[in-house]
Amino acid sequence: MSINTVGVIGAGTMGNGIAQVCAVAGIDVVMLDISEEAVQRGLKTIDGSLERIVKKEKMTAADKSAALAHVKGTTQQSDLAACDLVIEAATENLELKLRLLKEVEPHLQADAILASNTSSISITRLAAAVQRSERFIGMHFFNPVPVMALVEVIRGLQTSHATHDAVMALAQRLGKTPISIKNSPGFAVNRILCPMINEAIFALAEGLATAEDIDNGMKLGCNHPIGPLALADMVGLDVLLAVMEVLYNQFNDSKYRPAPLLREMVEAGYLGRKTGQGFYRYD
Repeated sequence: MSINTVGVIGAGTMGNGIAQVCAVAGIDVVMLDISEEAVQRGLKTIDGSLERIVKKEKMTAADKSAALAHVKGTTQQSDLAACDLVIEAATENLELKLRLLKEVEPHLQADAILASNTSSISITRLAAAVQRSERFIGMHFFNPVPVMALVEVIRGLQTSHATHDAVMALAQRLGKTPISIKNSPGFAVNRILCPMINEAIFALAEGLATAEDIDNGMKLGCNHPIGPLALADMVGLDVLLAVMEVLYNQFNDSKYRPAPLLREMVEAGYLGRKTGQGFYRYD
């Protein structure tokens, strides 16, 4: 199947990042959000991101203009009718994702592929909510999308071989390296990564070391490019908590229990970089 037009549901951090990489690859994009303000904010973010690439001389001004011409912002779900693939990139909330998928599916072509950028929610569960479940798949990008090379392609129990192969090919066309994953809580990367970050939070709460020393230990001792607590702030503590709760509830294993400090910080609204306060302060 040839994918020439991609729809993206959500103009936030992940959504506009996905829209950007598609546009740079020469693919037409329809970026949908609930308000015109959110759409314009997403378009402005893409413009700013591309301008930084131009200033680094990794893209010409003409290439930037060509990429922006591929992106259309909208608040109308009916505008997704022209899309060969639609990627849901809404907040990591099961009820929200189920509602959005049920709302948009009637607007899509019969042979369109529907994907979710979820970082932990069951693809099989999401696929069961749509009519053409064999054409549903997980396409998990990593933040920041224009920089990170990986895409997890997750097959639900219902996902067809043709759907899987088309999405794997698209990821490669976007300049990404896709890895094929079967449906399981947290998939591959977050199942390994998030418990490590969670354990770092336990260590911090126990007074084992300061946040800086924990992060320096993992950077200098394990050659990680960023420490686990700084990474938690970048990902968003609310997102990290959501993933840990999925792992804990789905596996029913105490090793996945969220650190109490993580839960308390989310309750306080200390979500990391996006709120200016997490394990570190951001001005």
